Amino acid sequence: MKTVYKITLLFGFAMLIASCHNNKAPNYQYFPNMYESVGYETYSESNAFKNGKEGQLPVDGTINRGFETFEYANTTEDYNRSKIDLVSPLDSLDRNNGKGQELFDIYCISCHGASGNGKGKLVEREKFLGVPSYADREITEGSVFFVVTYGLNSMGSHANQLSAHERWLVADYVLKLKSQL
Repeated sequence: MKTVYKITLLFGFAMLIASCHNNKAPNYQYFPNMYESVGYETYSESNAFKNGKEGQLPVDGTINRGFETFEYANTTEDYNRSKIDLVSPLDSLDRNNGKGQELFDIYCISCHGASGNGKGKLVEREKFLGVPSYADREITEGSVFFVVTYGLNSMGSHANQLSAHERWLVADYVLKLKSQL
């Protein structure tokens, strides 16, 4: 019987201690700024940095993680050089997986049309004029990649929407369309 009293007393004491804990008032923190950082307004003045600005430029010579460099500049000379020198790194499995057509249907079909004849919905509705047919142009996979990367005339760059691999898939599909025209 004494063991039952001891167990009951121990259980009651444990409940009393557990009920005193309040989750809404946590314990004291050592270095609270490590848990709850001080928020700074973007581009505001701050004494955290030497120049007094919160928004800092990246260190010279650094590139974003995942960024792929493109050694061709956005010039006419490099466009012409890309027609000759730039070659696709895609293998035969990548070229035939249908992903190029999917990307073309998302990003290009509205202006260039489903067959690449330059008669997309936006051209038919006269939102853009002068979109060329692929059959009328001397294009290579390198020049298509260059144009998708930098844009040309009214066409803007698609480098922010498509990775380098996806741009190569689109270039490959554009050449397939050109061969069918």
